[in-house]
Amino acid sequence: MGLSIRAYARHRGVSHVAVKKAIDTGRITALPDGTIDPDAADAQWAQNTLQPRRAAASEKVSTTKARSAPAEATPQRDAVDGSTAPMSASGTSLLQARTVNEVLKAKLNNLELAHRKKELVDRAQAVAHVFKLARIERDAWLNWPARISGQMASVLGIDGHTMHVALEAAVREHLIELGELRPRVD
Repeated sequence: MGLSIRAYARHRGVSHVAVKKAIDTGRITALPDGTIDPDAADAQWAQNTLQPRRAAASEKVSTTKARSAPAEATPQRDAVDGSTAPMSASGTSLLQARTVNEVLKAKLNNLELAHRKKELVDRAQAVAHVFKLARIERDAWLNWPARISGQMASVLGIDGHTMHVALEAAVREHLIELGELRPRVD
């Protein structure tokens, strides 16, 4: 006479549902009376389980190894079938992958909400608008010497054309300096 399904589940460190699933899928076999021989079932479990779970099964067989192992190598419970999956520094467990997935979903939901509230700005429209404003500003500066040179020339008592040429040269030089600045759009 072997262990009951629940007792074997405690022995394996999995849920009784995972043990029932293993029996139903043929991963382990039950004795004719419905109980489970733990030694035979452990061997069948290890042999008939996928490679990533084999490492977890071998760790689970020896409870002293699991207790003395560092936190990053302790098995984590799988929410789907109750089996264990090792967490290592090189890989991620199903729980970690699901956590990352949920965080990404939350971020996407926040972006969608901000978009619906009209709190986001379309990048292409913003760049086009800034370009348009810069073009208007440049044109205003280029037209300024023609508008103001006559008034300044009369106040200073010099030739209007000479004043216009001097102002236009100074404005163009200044605009060239401003044009060398490249804004970063991330």
